[in-house]
Amino acid sequence: MPGNLKGALLALLSMGIYSTHDVIIKFLGAGYPALQILFFSALLSFPPIAILLLRDPTHGTLLPRSPFWVTLRSVCIVNSGICGFYAFSVLPLAQVYSILFASPLIITILSVPLLGERVGLARGAAVAVGLMGVLVVLRPGYVELSLGHFAAMLAACTSALAAVSVRRLGRSERTVILILWPIIGNFILTGLSLGLAYRPMAGMDLALTGLIALLGLLAGFLLIQAYQAGEAANVAPMQYSQMLWAIGYGWLLFDEHPDSATLTGAALIIGSGLFILMRERSGASRLRPVTEARLRSETVTAPRPNLLRRLLRRE
Repeated sequence: MPGNLKGALLALLSMGIYSTHDVIIKFLGAGYPALQILFFSALLSFPPIAILLLRDPTHGTLLPRSPFWVTLRSVCIVNSGICGFYAFSVLPLAQVYSILFASPLIITILSVPLLGERVGLARGAAVAVGLMGVLVVLRPGYVELSLGHFAAMLAACTSALAAVSVRRLGRSERTVILILWPIIGNFILTGLSLGLAYRPMAGMDLALTGLIALLGLLAGFLLIQAYQAGEAANVAPMQYSQMLWAIGYGWLLFDEHPDSATLTGAALIIGSGLFILMRERSGASRLRPVTEARLRSETVTAPRPNLLRRLLRRE
């Protein structure tokens, strides 16, 4: 099987598993606070991640060399997880994905001041079209916007900033620091929230939070295999297949039917994101921040695949 085809198929499988991960979040969100779900999911994901962290061959302390960027990235990842979990709990799946798909557009914007990237007229126009797509999905003034919409937008923004931050850091920081600091921050913040809003969990529901953790790691490992098999520019667009999963899962499990505005806005966002990826693939962009960001939002239950790959390869 050609490498690019294999990579694309592995990425499609990975995105299907990520979508199942998100569906379980939505299912549990109907009965439990989003922060509680995130706390237990992250808690149950820590043992396998800890085993991987022990493979880190580099020596040093847990103090970062660039405390500002590490702290900023950690805050962004924790916020992305909290906002993403909440958005999936209260909004239709297709709407959440449509908004989260704006992350590559935001990465393109942030790459100018933070990575020294140059955004030409064509990519600038693509970003503008994509942001118009976000407005089509949200329809401010015609549809009452909820806290869930705000949370999804904030998740997209902070996820993009986290992706650009890790590109800015490069390999200057130990992998264990980049993975562990967000986990610690998440435990502190979501753990404190349990004292404000906690609902006792049935055994099956607690097991589902563990399944969220398992699926996040499994999807990450499959995505690693996908990028090893195929070129990033061929693998990255498979992110958008999650919209198909969202429509299917939403229709089968939650009686959700995306309206024409959501589908139109999603088409504009996805189209602009694909255009930016194609521009980066053609060499029009020297730094390729979107392609190298791997697109899928990083959270404490779904760590950045590149960081997991470092540990697996003992780099």
